[in-house]
Amino acid sequence: MTFNSLPFLAFLTLIVVAYWLLPQRFRWVLLLTASYVFCASWAPQFVIWLALSTLLAYTLARLMEGTPDPGKRKALLALGVVSNVGLHFVLKYLAFGADILRTLFGYVGLTFQVTVPNLLLPVGISFYTLQSISYLVDVYRDEIEPETHLGLFALYMAFFPKLVSGPIDRAKYLIPQFRQTHILNASRLFSGLQLVLWGMFKKVVIADRLAVYVNAVYGDPGGHAGWTILIAVLFSAAHIYIDFSAYTDIAIGVARLFDFEVIPNFAQPYLASSISDFWRRWHISFSSWLRDYIYIPLGGNRVPPWRQDLNILIVFLASGLWHGAAWTFVFWGAMHGVYLILERRSKPIFDRIARALRFEDTAVRRIVATATTMLLVGFAWIFFYARSLPDALLLIRNLVRFGSGTGIYAPWASLTTATVAEMVLAWGLLGLLILAHLGRAWRLPWVSHMAGKAGVRWAVYLLLGLAVMNLGVANELPFLYAGF
Repeated sequence: MTFNSLPFLAFLTLIVVAYWLLPQRFRWVLLLTASYVFCASWAPQFVIWLALSTLLAYTLARLMEGTPDPGKRKALLALGVVSNVGLHFVLKYLAFGADILRTLFGYVGLTFQVTVPNLLLPVGISFYTLQSISYLVDVYRDEIEPETHLGLFALYMAFFPKLVSGPIDRAKYLIPQFRQTHILNASRLFSGLQLVLWGMFKKVVIADRLAVYVNAVYGDPGGHAGWTILIAVLFSAAHIYIDFSAYTDIAIGVARLFDFEVIPNFAQPYLASSISDFWRRWHISFSSWLRDYIYIPLGGNRVPPWRQDLNILIVFLASGLWHGAAWTFVFWGAMHGVYLILERRSKPIFDRIARALRFEDTAVRRIVATATTMLLVGFAWIFFYARSLPDALLLIRNLVRFGSGTGIYAPWASLTTATVAEMVLAWGLLGLLILAHLGRAWRLPWVSHMAGKAGVRWAVYLLLGLAVMNLGVANELPFLYAGF
């Protein structure tokens, strides 16, 4: 039951109506039940893994509360982290680890004959595992008190708007909201519906349309060249942001229908002026998790420069591996780690050059910095989307072969006869989205003026709704991050 499906819309409507009709003291029961039903709709056995992770974190946190001995508290924390990571590894990385061992054995002339079972990856496990670890660490650090109400803690772990793809919320922000008294507020309800509609438009009208082209090119790297690949690279950069931010918009909007706030995940990342700025704006709940629970415990920037470089590389290798059990993700993470190390090392040099040229805080420098950042990020997405490292290298090699290979409409040719119309529509929708982002970033007066007119707002809502119904891609394509 994905967000972009009619069953989910019916499910959501039922839960929202029931939530506001129930007395406050019973609402958490409804939301917890709904969350487990939502999880079971993907596969009933997924509920088992979610419940195990929940009970483990709850029990260990309560044991830490009653254990004053620092050594025992640390042992309980280690047990929680190792158990979560171990379960995550078995379910997600066991086959990948076996492939690595098989390759290593092959180098020395041996045969690795262990058969690895084909395990079904539970939905949301990459996200609620991080929530469980952050909760245990925060309890260990005495930053929060252990939650005594098992039901509310289970709701924190399973809350269905963010179960599949985040945001990765912290217990100290979300659990207190479950204890608050919530009164139906029309403006809050309406703002939630706005976000859901906006997210649905971004997903089914723009992201899913781009996915048709992107999947066709990345699925056949040897069959395309030149402009075809360049457009696919540009579309993939747009697709991952639009698809993932659409999920986040819907998640925040759905949570707001129940009068809850979950943390935002994006802050216009493609307007970033550096790689470090990009990671402050991209997947914020995850990047802040990496900072607080891996980078800082490793020493952060309080260590010698070479150690700081190593810490950065470790964090981004972990980031890449978290996204998926494939060398493409590991390489993508390593690229961003190297980007940040080079950026940190070269910043003093570029700052001196800018001062010498009186180029310090000018629009030209910001434009160049933003364009360079976008170029580096976009290039790294090739490895993120490619099905293997050889495919990624083949795409890069064919990318520079302009004037050869298939035409720019080829990836759509077998799927629709209106290939030119599809291309024009895709670029037009991207252009509208870019204008919306620039208008918001630059706070253009005419944008604020038009947004303040009720007639204009309702016309936009109507157009978005009509676009979802008439321009949306018919297939229910899954959200990209639901696979991680």
